[in-house]
Amino acid sequence: MPFSKKPTAQPALQWTRRQALAAGLITAAGTGSQLAWAQPGGRVLRVGHQKGWLSILKGRGTLEKELAPLGVSVRWTEFNAGPVQLEALNVGAIDFGDVGEAPPIFAQAAGAPLVYAGATVPRPHLEAIVVPKGSNIKTIADLKGKRVAYNKGSNVQYFLVKLLEKNGLTYGDVQSIHLAPADARAAFEKGAVDAWIIWDPFLAAAQKTLDARLLLDATGVVNNRAYYFTSRDYASRNTDVLKIAIRQINDIDIWASKNKIAAAKELSQVLGLDTSITELYLNRSDFGTAPVNSAILAEQQKIADTFFDLKLIPKKLNLLHAAPVDLG
Repeated sequence: MPFSKKPTAQPALQWTRRQALAAGLITAAGTGSQLAWAQPGGRVLRVGHQKGWLSILKGRGTLEKELAPLGVSVRWTEFNAGPVQLEALNVGAIDFGDVGEAPPIFAQAAGAPLVYAGATVPRPHLEAIVVPKGSNIKTIADLKGKRVAYNKGSNVQYFLVKLLEKNGLTYGDVQSIHLAPADARAAFEKGAVDAWIIWDPFLAAAQKTLDARLLLDATGVVNNRAYYFTSRDYASRNTDVLKIAIRQINDIDIWASKNKIAAAKELSQVLGLDTSITELYLNRSDFGTAPVNSAILAEQQKIADTFFDLKLIPKKLNLLHAAPVDLG
């Protein structure tokens, strides 16, 4: 899942629909992504991003260089979480962003006009459940009745559901403690929770600085892809721009896979983390980003169906409604 070091206190990065309206990011007429066409001098790609690979892409300026001959400019806005980016998309404030598996499901259920633009390869090693080093929790069965912290509405919530299911338990067999990563880390460190389900680089940081013991990662349970999204209106008008953006992201992925030491150093500077943490994270990562296909949408459909069965979303979803416009 895309990430940031800790939640930011900057109001501009914590937009709600009301704040977006007040800031003039959308109009009462609901013009949405048409704002990208109201800019003088050609088309615009407004990218919302969390601290991570898109930050590196921004720093290198290669996306701007490739899009310039098409008359497309790029504007960047940093956010502290995927759901906030999806709200910005919903109110027409951005055209493109990065997110984990679960937030798009909740956004689609809320009526957001999102379209999947790209997805990473499966990365099951990058999310896991950790316990304190001296914990007597040795197996998933030992989690029954225990306090498990995780970020509600995120990829790890789906991981928890499928992990419990695979081990003969139900979602209600554990005490779910809904905490954002920074708060969950504090609770874990104080012993206020028995286990924590988290993704990298928070996972690597917990292992390195809290001596957390990895109980089990997502291998064989869920795929844990990251996704890149856009709006249907923007996608219908800018398939050329989106293809270039996904290819540029994949170029960063391929570079990182071949230059892990350099990538870990660059990523540590972006995240403000020690290089040993980003090295641990990258050494267990898989790399690669490509457009979304029918098989990947089917994976998301399973997540949506699971959340509907658990009454976490109010209606059954058809993921084809969020399919790329050129899926075929």
